[in-house]
Amino acid sequence: MTQVMLNALVVGTTYALIALGITIIFSIMKVVNFAHGQLYMIGGFVVYYFNVVFGLPFWFGLVMSFLIVGLLGVAMELFLFRPVMLRVKREEVTMLLAMGTAVFLESLALIVFGEKQRGVPPIATGVIEVFDARLPTGRIVVIVVAAMLIAALMAFIGYTKTGRALRAMAQDREATALQGVNLKWLSAMGFGLGTGLAGLSGGLLVAIFAVHTGAGTAISIKAFLMIMIGGAGVLSGAILGGFVLGFLESVGYALLPGSLTFLIIFLIVICFLIVRPNGIMGKPWG
Repeated sequence: MTQVMLNALVVGTTYALIALGITIIFSIMKVVNFAHGQLYMIGGFVVYYFNVVFGLPFWFGLVMSFLIVGLLGVAMELFLFRPVMLRVKREEVTMLLAMGTAVFLESLALIVFGEKQRGVPPIATGVIEVFDARLPTGRIVVIVVAAMLIAALMAFIGYTKTGRALRAMAQDREATALQGVNLKWLSAMGFGLGTGLAGLSGGLLVAIFAVHTGAGTAISIKAFLMIMIGGAGVLSGAILGGFVLGFLESVGYALLPGSLTFLIIFLIVICFLIVRPNGIMGKPWG
């Protein structure tokens, strides 16, 4: 059980980063970004190329994964989502646009990177024993870095002027605009921040799991599970949803065949949403 809990901590901490990214985008733009998993995948490949192909430090590749995927997110907001949202005020149109973007990015990645799985050398050596469980030092580094990133993001959102503006925009766009806030700049920055977190997550987890061009779809599904569990549009709910999914996944893989684990998780989530459709920390819409 100790081993299961440690595995859940590793996966859940990184999952929380993924869920925070998609929650930020949904909060400020009400866009369900179905391409979030593909951005995660690109972040993993960015770290692989900088670290393995170019021979640069892993941490440099991690920073570049945030910057490159974040800039890609800004471009998506400026040239895809913003023009469509200005012309069409229907949520299903942006959902279709996000789905199309996901298919495009995955197909482009397949052409550029190929089908082969890629990984990076261990970022730390050694194993630490905790009671009857063993945890590689590299995974502990991932936990610490992911936890520091989550804390830094929450501090940014809660205590900086830009972070407070993002929160205000998520609550009431018109009132925020009346305060003199540049909503166009803020939307692009928020979208870039959310996608950058997806890239960071992919860059961190490539140190544990290999990345391949088909990984994005599974990550997108997991991201939506997390925000449904925690509550759509709630940052603290996104963190909680990430840890809950990480725990369920770790317990499932320890006790059940891999193919059965997510079937059981989906059934649990469906039953949970019947009882609490807004998630653990979500509020009713409308």
